Amino acid sequence: MARRSKKKEAQALEQDTAQTYNEFKEFEGQRYTGVKIGRGHKWNYDAGVWKERKITPDEWEINYNVTKRRAGKAPEGSGVPVGTQYHWYIIAHQNVTKLNANDYSTSMTGVKFKVAHKRADKETWSATTKTQKKRTLKFLKQLVADLEEQLEVEEESNVIPLRPKKVARKKKEKKAA
Repeated sequence: MARRSKKKEAQALEQDTAQTYNEFKEFEGQRYTGVKIGRGHKWNYDAGVWKERKITPDEWEINYNVTKRRAGKAPEGSGVPVGTQYHWYIIAHQNVTKLNANDYSTSMTGVKFKVAHKRADKETWSATTKTQKKRTLKFLKQLVADLEEQLEVEEESNVIPLRPKKVARKKKEKKAA
């Protein structure tokens, strides 16, 4: 009997998760559906192909194609319909260590921004190409502002007072006089 109740609880929880996934939520005045802020997914990537081409001494064009698979199972009835597409803009740190002549260990950490989506039953994207570019610029400008703020905070916390020892000496000299 305990097994049946646990199974029913699990099914109810899965159904509730599917319903809450599809409900409208709000974050800082923006309405959205899908995963709640603070939650996430874990994906496994098939053996993909990463191609890169050098454009300038410090810039490379990259192209990566792969199928990604959910590490767990999506709750039944949750998520968008099959065929839905997303356009993400990704900015990441890629940290690489050469292991031997042909192998490198690679890790990436960063952020991705949703630029647009295309519903499975629609022929058009949620934003025009021009609007997608404007949205990407907005993300990039915010990242620049955030980085500049981080630099300012770091500079302020590392400020070395001008001539701290000389100021201390002058006070000692005045006291001795």
